[in-house]
Amino acid sequence: MDDKDRMLLRLLEEDCTTPLRELSVMLELSEAEVRDKKRWLEEKRIIRRYGAVINWEEADKDIVYAIVDLKVTPEREYGYDRIAEKISWFSQVQSLFLKTGTHDLQLVVRGFSMHEIAAFVSEHIAAMDQVHETDTHIIMKTYKQNGILYHEREDGKRLPFSF
Repeated sequence: MDDKDRMLLRLLEEDCTTPLRELSVMLELSEAEVRDKKRWLEEKRIIRRYGAVINWEEADKDIVYAIVDLKVTPEREYGYDRIAEKISWFSQVQSLFLKTGTHDLQLVVRGFSMHEIAAFVSEHIAAMDQVHETDTHIIMKTYKQNGILYHEREDGKRLPFSF
């Protein structure tokens, strides 16, 4: 992977709908070269999928998100991988991370009510033998996600910044 590949990834991450001709200009490559790089990145599964960024808080007021931190017992030979794989199969789980700190795994869970999320966590996640502790936090408002601002000031001006 070279610098042009990395730059292409950044551009696609920012806006995957950018036309090939614009990408070629920004990368100073031919359209055929960009198409080949893009295809190679897809074949290597570095590009996993293309998608839209949706502000679900605006689109569907009935969607609730929560961050769920877990303390789990890793398995001999597999570490955290098998429990993470099992958890990742639940459709409610939007993201799953192995992390440092007081908890081992962090989930982002989606449901249609706080009650639904509580039931999912208690009946499916906390009930797993390897899970020793859960810590659930309901997301009240999203300001920025994956580099995208969700709420901008009406006048277009940024808030003052100081230390």
